[in-house]
Amino acid sequence: MALGPYASFIVTSYVAATLVVMILIAWIVVDYRSQTRRLRELDESGIARRSGRSATELS
Repeated sequence: MALGPYASFIVTSYVAATLVVMILIAWIVVDYRSQTRRLRELDESGIARRSGRSATELS
């Protein structure tokens, strides 16, 4: 595969873009777990959601 004189720039760009996407995916996963845990804690403590329905009424 001949990328010419700009091969290092092209490869570095692809690696950087892949790294950024992987970091964003990891951030989303960590945030989702944190939000889910927080909602579970609020439900267990008796705080009702805005709709006024508790988690037991929804299921």
